[in-house]
Amino acid sequence: MIGFGLRLAVAGGREALTRLAVIAAAVAVGAALLLSTFAGINAVNAQLNRVAALYPQATEAGDGAQPLWWSSRDDFFHGEQITRIDVAATGPDSPVPTGLPAVPATGEYYVSPALQRVLDANPLSARYPGRAVGTIGDAALPSPDTLMLFVGRPAAEVAELPRAVPLTSLDDSAPGLPETTVDLIMSVIVAGLLFPVLILIGTATRLNAARREQRFAAMRLVGATPRQISAIAAIESAAAALAGTLVGFGLFLAVRGSLADIPFTGDRFFPADITLTVADALIVAVGVPVGAALAAGVSLHRVRVSPLGISRRTTPRPPRWYRLLPLLLGLGELAFFLVGRRPETSDGQMAVFLPGLLLVMIGLLVAGPLLTAGTARMLARRSNRPATLIAARRLADNPKAGFRAISGIMLALFITSAATGVITTIIANRGPAPIGSTDSAAVFLFTEGKPLPAAGLSALPGVKSVTVLRQNPDDHAYEGLVACGELPSAYGRCAPGASVAVVPSDLIPYRENADPNRIWAASSVTLDSLAKLPTQSVVVLTDGSATAIEHARTTLEQAFPAYVIPPTVPGDFESSFADTLRGWQQLADVVIVASLAIAGCSLVVSVVGGLTERKRPFSLLRLSGAPVRMLRRVVALETAAPLLAVAVTAIVMGFLAAGLFLRAQMGYTLIAPSPGYYLIVAAGLAACLAIIASTMPLLERITGPETARSE
Repeated sequence: MIGFGLRLAVAGGREALTRLAVIAAAVAVGAALLLSTFAGINAVNAQLNRVAALYPQATEAGDGAQPLWWSSRDDFFHGEQITRIDVAATGPDSPVPTGLPAVPATGEYYVSPALQRVLDANPLSARYPGRAVGTIGDAALPSPDTLMLFVGRPAAEVAELPRAVPLTSLDDSAPGLPETTVDLIMSVIVAGLLFPVLILIGTATRLNAARREQRFAAMRLVGATPRQISAIAAIESAAAALAGTLVGFGLFLAVRGSLADIPFTGDRFFPADITLTVADALIVAVGVPVGAALAAGVSLHRVRVSPLGISRRTTPRPPRWYRLLPLLLGLGELAFFLVGRRPETSDGQMAVFLPGLLLVMIGLLVAGPLLTAGTARMLARRSNRPATLIAARRLADNPKAGFRAISGIMLALFITSAATGVITTIIANRGPAPIGSTDSAAVFLFTEGKPLPAAGLSALPGVKSVTVLRQNPDDHAYEGLVACGELPSAYGRCAPGASVAVVPSDLIPYRENADPNRIWAASSVTLDSLAKLPTQSVVVLTDGSATAIEHARTTLEQAFPAYVIPPTVPGDFESSFADTLRGWQQLADVVIVASLAIAGCSLVVSVVGGLTERKRPFSLLRLSGAPVRMLRRVVALETAAPLLAVAVTAIVMGFLAAGLFLRAQMGYTLIAPSPGYYLIVAAGLAACLAIIASTMPLLERITGPETARSE
């Protein structure tokens, strides 16, 4: 049976070989994209694990143990995050950090290659006194662009640093997991690639299904059993899919090095991160040919029921209203959690939001034929030309086939709309303005009673004021105290008659700008008592220039090497969280382009397949007097009309799902994406229309008079 099936697969001459080549090419593209998706997921996980390893948990030390003291903190330079890790060995048996040949001694530090380039190009070495003794290996760096250094210090000093932990082993630290929001974004984006790829593979294996159904129906009439027909069809499709899968592995290996340079998470990957597990390779190597065989079997269900049904070509039942139920259920699940029903744990949130989004995607696929049928009715009501009427009749006759050609585009637009809406809204709500966008910026540091080098700070170019805040004698109060005479006018003024004001520890509440009209509440502490209180923090107001900000930060870090300067300067916080989200936005852009390209390939295969299946009816229309331009309008209308209707529906559903998720998960209101998103979508739809137009020359070639002969 296998040999017979293979012989039939190539027995149709040029047409059969062309069909097998197209199926193999489509499967190769799909397999390569599946492999790239799996490798990208593995690279993201490896990068996240190395990031988590920079913030380990303390390990238990037994008798006689010689732990390594470790303290991680973040520094910033021109809006770029620098990870600083202070380490100290307590003996020769202390563990050595990954990526280092040895634990740096006091006054020594190891730097990443990217940070070394920054140190060579900028006067930043004063912030890190000592000498560089080497570079950090790739095994410790999340990305080739990571700015990081290991600083050697005495054990007693490291033990007093923030987040200092003793480590007897560096292998026991469990990797941290990314935020639930990022998990959801990644899952939806992965689905955004997988679904169109699977649709492409399924569409390719159904190529020229009508003629194959006729051939298999004839075989049924001469005695072939349904099982034999299914086996022959599966062998034919699986053979082409297997060849395409092998080519797909070759394509993946060819582009593997380039994938590392795509900043999916905002940072590039090491080439070694772009790897596949054995399970990934087996899923593609086995799953794709098996899926192609199953798709071929499904496409021949009418032959298995009755071979005479192929010749009669009865009209399928029109889609019913209940096809909307999965879509409504998915949206209903997301809406259910709007009123405080959101689970508290990350696993619980994943368990409710991700199935809801997947259910919406499945619902769109199920409801697609119903939307196509509605488009056909609209065309029929507005038809005033033969081409419009024929296109509407074709769509109404088989809306499933009409939707199948554009189902990949529908999913692609839904995924990209949902992901872009979520990311755009989060960045707008949690990402401050980039550095240099304001005319002033403050750097502040908790001094915890240490002496302050105020004179050195005030003399720096670009520094407008240096304000010292005192600790509030109320142990339960987080705010600090400041003398009204020392309060800069840029931060507001005291209440009338007050000599001491109660202010936030950083003088500028989070995500707010300095307001000269703000009035601060008065404190009951007198000026004499204020001078005796220990300092709480120092706030340095600059002119907003990068030079003044970095000089102030360096001076503070030199004066208070044991303390952390919080990321309050515009651009700092953005470089940590919002910069990561911008990386996911870049990934979403990649998905937009990739998924639309995949959907375009599916569209090509579907349109070409539809033309070859209907070349005899079109040829008869030409013999009866129908001009070729009318047939071109028929093909264009029956694809473009549902395409535009599906595009609008997918975008609306994507934004609706994103809005429900944002409101339930984070309490945010959806913010419309930038015009760039709409330009990309418009360009993608224009490319799809161009694909449809590119098939028109084929219509004239395959509908000549010779095609109308009796078969």
